Amino acid sequence: MGTVEYKLTVRILAVDTTTARGSLAVVTEGEVLAEARSTTPAGHSTWLLAEVEAALGRLSLAPGDLDGFAVATGPGSFTGLRVGLSSVQGLALATGLPCVGGATLDLLAASAGHAPTVVALVDAVRGEVFAGIYDGQGRLQGERRATRVEDLADELRGEVAFVGDGAQRYRDDLERLFPKARFPEVELFLAPALGRWGIARLAAGEGGPPGDLRPLYLRGAHIRTPRA
Repeated sequence: MGTVEYKLTVRILAVDTTTARGSLAVVTEGEVLAEARSTTPAGHSTWLLAEVEAALGRLSLAPGDLDGFAVATGPGSFTGLRVGLSSVQGLALATGLPCVGGATLDLLAASAGHAPTVVALVDAVRGEVFAGIYDGQGRLQGERRATRVEDLADELRGEVAFVGDGAQRYRDDLERLFPKARFPEVELFLAPALGRWGIARLAAGEGGPPGDLRPLYLRGAHIRTPRA
């Protein structure tokens, strides 16, 4: 009679390159095994795959030793989120492992703690933010969208917790518009939180093939026209 092997540890690689704060993490149910962060102005493509290899190497793991992948799907930097998605899709295709994609705003809102209303804001440049409004249970209210912080004033009342780099950039405006605004400290390098979220999604059977991953764009790409 053969021996039955039980795998006690689920390991997942999580990647977030949607904002200037890029990160990756190898995560189990209970801890972060390895992590890398970057804010390089040269772009996330310059460091991501090398740091994936280094992180796995420190753990004596190959990509195929993992159980799956998680990637932040946006909104955020058009180029950045494509770097993260394509990298994870390549790893998942090569290993045959499942992957899941999580929205950046949802991850930020989930880290805000208790508040009647949570607003996750990612800096979208050009005077705008990518915004998501959530209730006290972390449920999205309405649609995620690109907007100006002033345009949120008509739909928010009472105590509101603002999180994300957009909340940091426009804090003065938000404090003026919302007298009961709170700004809880949250981790803006999202890979560890994404990894824990991804493990739960994989455990629920929600992982899929890499071709199922889709970027979450809330507006078109900002392409600068070269000067003549």
